Amino acid sequence: MAAHNFDFRRLVKRPSLGSILFGLIPFVAVCFTVSLWDRVDPIVLGLPFNYFWLSLWLLLTPLCMWGAYRLEVPRGPGASERENKDDDYLG
Repeated sequence: MAAHNFDFRRLVKRPSLGSILFGLIPFVAVCFTVSLWDRVDPIVLGLPFNYFWLSLWLLLTPLCMWGAYRLEVPRGPGASERENKDDDYLG
């Protein structure tokens, strides 16, 4: 089996700061805000507030991930041509 000299680092793009921050929003909201919402009262939509808060972030997390994705995907006229030029080294 022949070993190929292939640099995988050229295939992986470093994420932008904005997309990293979008990804950290749900993590911080659920993990580091416990002291703000660790109570049963008030009741929101029939749920204790802590259950409501966690359920809310279960719904908001995909929105944050979508925002991070939109920051990373090239858009606009000529975006696909620019991306294809980066892939020319593959042959």
